[in-house]
Formats: sequence, structure tokens, C-alpha cells
Amino acid sequence: MREREQFRAQAVELVARMTLEEKTGQLRYQAPAIPRLGVPAYNWWNEALHGVARAGTATVFPQAIGMAASFDEELLRKEASAVAEEGRAKYNESVRHGDRDIYKGLTFWAPNVNIFRDPRWGRGHETYGEDPWLAARMGVAYVKGLQGNGEYLKTAACAKHFAVHSGPEGLRHSFDARVSEKDLRETYLPAFEACVKEGGAEAVMGAYNRTNGEPCCGSFRLLKEILREEWGFQGHVVSDCWAIRDFHTTHGVTETPEESVSLALKAGCDVNCGNSYEYLLESVNQGLVTEEEITEACVRLFTTRFALGMFAETEYDSIPYERVECKEFLALNERAARESMVLLKNDGILPLCADSLRTVGVIGPNADSRQALMGNYHGTSSEYITVLEGIRREVDFHNLTRPEGREIRLFYAKGCHLFRDREENLGQQDDRLAEAVTVAEHSDVVILCLGLDETLEGEQGDTGNSDASGDKQDLQLPAPQRRLLRAVLDTGKPVILCNMTGSAVDLSLAQDKAAAVLQLWYPGARGGKAAAEILFGRYSPAGKLPVTFYRSEEGLPEFTDYSMKNRTYRYYTGSPLYPFGYGLTYGKTVVTEADVEEEAEDGSLWLRVSMFNGGRETDEVLQIYCRNLASPWAEPNPKLAAFQRILLGEGEEKTVHITVPAQAFTVVDEKGVRREEGRRFLLYAGFGQPDGRTRDLSGQSCMEISFEKKNIVQ
Repeated sequence: MREREQFRAQAVELVARMTLEEKTGQLRYQAPAIPRLGVPAYNWWNEALHGVARAGTATVFPQAIGMAASFDEELLRKEASAVAEEGRAKYNESVRHGDRDIYKGLTFWAPNVNIFRDPRWGRGHETYGEDPWLAARMGVAYVKGLQGNGEYLKTAACAKHFAVHSGPEGLRHSFDARVSEKDLRETYLPAFEACVKEGGAEAVMGAYNRTNGEPCCGSFRLLKEILREEWGFQGHVVSDCWAIRDFHTTHGVTETPEESVSLALKAGCDVNCGNSYEYLLESVNQGLVTEEEITEACVRLFTTRFALGMFAETEYDSIPYERVECKEFLALNERAARESMVLLKNDGILPLCADSLRTVGVIGPNADSRQALMGNYHGTSSEYITVLEGIRREVDFHNLTRPEGREIRLFYAKGCHLFRDREENLGQQDDRLAEAVTVAEHSDVVILCLGLDETLEGEQGDTGNSDASGDKQDLQLPAPQRRLLRAVLDTGKPVILCNMTGSAVDLSLAQDKAAAVLQLWYPGARGGKAAAEILFGRYSPAGKLPVTFYRSEEGLPEFTDYSMKNRTYRYYTGSPLYPFGYGLTYGKTVVTEADVEEEAEDGSLWLRVSMFNGGRETDEVLQIYCRNLASPWAEPNPKLAAFQRILLGEGEEKTVHITVPAQAFTVVDEKGVRREEGRRFLLYAGFGQPDGRTRDLSGQSCMEISFEKKNIVQ
């Protein structure tokens, strides 16, 4: 990209010609046109969490949590690049038709790199999971993909919600997240820091809540001291929507709207998503803010607009509308869905052998649900392939090659409503249960599709669980689904549970009695095709859990407690149902050797890891974990330090070289200072964590490397 100073110089020159009233107007998310200066109207609000959202047709990729499960940085970067290309194509047409409405711009408020610290948080599926390193790597990949590497920004990425934000949703407008300096620097900030310093994110969005007393969208500690001064952030800051109003209405840190906008602007919040900045002129009149402060915010915003090439010809102007949902992006979407799915249990029933099947039963409220494909903040697909439709296509394909009379018969029953106790208002409770049992009894194998959707876990304001404001109250599936699961399992037929959720739920019964469990997440518009291809063995699953699946919420800290004690795999003291980093494949992969290759002068470590696949072709995710043996400030459990997704052919031996970054050998002390302490470490190389539960579930142990560090980098 051109030097930022060039774009800022252009912005300074343009803003200098504006009146005070014009400048204040440009700080609102729906910035009006200034015809005399040739400035068109612009709406800063656009969404692209997993595809261009809320603006009509676009490729709907798997929800972010599913992409985290792929552990594939390069894939996510390609996905984000596709999203940016579709965004440009749609923007080009919107501008040509004079449409400058909301969701039509080039400033995408994504990715969400908050830490999914508690499985009850409804918006957790918007994130890349519970681990700071994984969230950082995936966040940087998405930022770089959105912004491109051209002369101008392809689109502008925005890391959100800064910072220490992960529920409860119902309290977010008044809640004060109290966090220690250690947890702040070790857990909650690293992904944001990476997106800013390494990814070059053009924007950062503040959170609704307070952090240690300060409202995040008016926090001098977060926005000035850390973001701009410490990290050198040069882009713009946007408030979460109507968050500045909360300063005086719910947080009580100010008394008037004028005081609220003054606090936000002085802290460094440049764009107000909401209408509070309509009070900026009065705030100037009251002497609460200066015109110079407004000018600086306006310059930052126009620096972004110039960097996007909004006042010039760019290499992106010729991207045609035909790139929207083109074959290339649809194929990428299907690959993303396949890579996201995690096989949690398999007694040998998978992959299904079509030649031995006569009847297949597909049951469940999410089997034919479009909504369960999407997650929240989604666009509109021109075609949705549900799990039922994907299986039907697979069955039809296999029937083409089978003699008449030997075709596979497909049965379907919804089984129950997603969460209500009956499907028909005039019916009795469980009015679809008997049909589901009938289908199971008449089937050789049952594919049971349960889970949630964005109405049961999502942002505050979702209607399906308004009593919980988008959060989950516990880790149980809805009661009618639990009754359906028991009834189908009780038929004695082999059951493959396909769980469609964006978060951990209690799957203990399925783990005990089902033949297989496959986690689909919210797999995108074509996710049903990907699921069917995995079920019938066209591809091997190889996703890994980016979150811990606990057995229940019992033993977890209070939802409002932001301490990391007994939270996530790094600090959890119990035995989970399914651990972070866990996932099976159809291959027979094993790490055969792992050695230190070289310790670099910058403090990083190069490892050489050999592996072998004694089964069918599959991807695998090599994971490196690190344990500090000397420092009292180290996390109690080994932490993820590096990962790499690798394709292993049938019978293939492969040796890879993987870098463990210097940061893996650091600790964060009680004052929040990251430093090196101690020289003795244990490294673990494998396809999951070096914990007992992973060994029990996978039958594999990690290779252990004892390492004494020589280079201490200050």
C-alpha cells in the first residue's frame, strides 16, 4: 500500500476546507455528503464476519468459530480475500446506482477477536475460540485477507470489541468487567495487539461494557495509552452501536450527552455508531471539546477513505458483479465447511459404506434448517444446502450406480421443534416424537441433527431466548431435543449425531450411546453438502475444537467473573468431555519423532516433526504446546504455541519444520509485564493436547521434548 503519510496529507488538506458543522457530521456512522467539496455520503457500518452481510446476495461462509476449528490460517486469509472481492464488486454497483445505504460500504466491522472465555456467551460463535494464540493467528489472517496488499486497501478491517468483552449479553450496557493486569495482557489483549501490529487493522471497535471502571469506548487506558501510544495504532476507532449513550444512561460515568461525547472523543473514538455525536457542537459550545480534537478525528476518518481509494481510481474499480457467488468462491466455501467440521466420536461406523445401506433415516429440527447453517451476521445465499438435502444428493448419486430394487431409501422426520415442546400449536407435547421413532426403526442408520441456531445463541435482542438476552443459561440442548435424542437412541439403531451449535453443549449422552458424533458448527450456506461428503467418506474430517466442551456448567466460575481461574483449557482443573484441540480423522496418523532443530537469535525455536499416516488420506493439524517449568507466572497447563494443518496421503511419511515463536517462552507477571523467566521448558508435538482426556479419546500421546533455552531476548 502507499505510504500512510500520503493519505493523511490528502485528508488534512480536505478536512481543512470543512466547517466545524461539516466536520462533526463526518464523525457519525451515516456521514452526510458535502457537495461543495465533492465528498459523497458514506455509511461506515458494514458487516463481514463470515461473508458480506446484510446487503443481499453473497457467499455465506461457515461461522467464525467453525473457521477457527479448521486451524488453517491460509484458508481463512483466502476466505477473507474472497469476502473483500465480493464487497468491492457490490460496492462498485451500489455506487454506480447511487445507493450509499447502510451495509453498502467498504469498512467491514470484522473480525471479532474477543476471547470465548465462557461457553454460555451467546456471541462466542462470532469469535475464533478460547485461546489467545489461535485467536491472534486467525484474526491476523482475516485482517490481511480483507485489506489485501495492493496500492490501496481492498477493504478496511475492524478488530472488535476492544476489550475484555464476552458477556453476559443482558448486562453489557452497564457491566464493569474487572480484570487483573495479568489476565488483561495474557488473555484479553494479545489477539487485538496482533491484529493491529502485525495485521495492520485499519480500525478497532470499542466494547459496550466498562473495563476496570472505564467505559471501553471512552477508555483513556485502552484507546490512548495501549492502542495508540503503546501499539502505535494509526487507524480509526469506532464505537459499538449506541455505546456512547450508555455512558450517562446506564454506566453513570457522565451526567449528560455532551459529557459523554466529550469523553469518547478525547479518549480517541472517531466514529459514533449511534446518534450521540449530534451533541458535539453543543459540547464545543460548553467548552468540553475543542475544534482541534474534532479535526483530528475527522482527519483519521478521511485518511481511511483515501486509503480505500474513494477519491481516486483503483485496481478494484473493475471488479465485476459476476464475482459475487462465483464458482471459485462457492468451491472455497465448501472446502471451508469441510475443514471446519470436527469428528468427536466414531466407533467405526464412519465413513458410511453406501453399498451396505438399504435405508437411511435423517431426523432432527436442524436437519432441514437453513437458519442452522448460517450463524449470525450473515448474508443471503442464492442456494442453501441443508444436511437433509446434502444427504439426499449423496443417496441419489449412489443410487445411480445400483441395480433397481437395491436403491437406498431415505426417510425424514423433524422429530421436534427447535425449542418449543410441540411442533403444532394444537398438538400435544412431543407431537413429532412417534414419527421420529418410526423413522429410526425403519432405518439401517440414523443421522440425527440437533443443536441451536442464532435465535438461541447470539446477540442481545434475539427473540428466541429473550429471557437470556442471547446467552445460554446452561449447556443443555433444549428439552424437546433431549427427549428426542433419548428416544432415538433407545431404538437400538446406530445413531450418528450431527451437532449444529456455535459453542459447547453437553453431549455426554451421545458420547456414551451414539455410534458417532460430528460437530458441524454453523457451516455456511452449503454446509449440508460438506457434511454429507464427510459422512459418506468423500473427505476425511480433520477439524479440531477451538473451545473446551465441558460436561456441564457446574464448577465453572460465575459468568460475570472475568478471572481466568478454572477457565479454558489453559487454566481448567477438571476433566472435560471433549478437550480444546481435539478431533478425530478417518486416517491413522501418529507423530513418530520430534526434535529441536535450531534456536534462533530472535528467541524463536525451530522444530522438526515427523509423522506417519497408516490409514486413508486425511488432513491433520499438528499442534505444539509449551510448558514453562520454572516460572510461577506460567499458565498451569501447557499452552498452544504453534500449529500447522497438513495433508497426509495414505501410507505417507512426512517431516515438517515448524517455528515456535519467542512469545511462547514468555510469561506475564502480576503487573501485566510480559517477560522471559526461566530456561527450562517442555514442548509437546501431537495432534491434540498433551492431556489425559485427549489420550483417552484419541488413543494417542504427544511426543515430549525437554528443552533448555539459551537465548534470552530482552
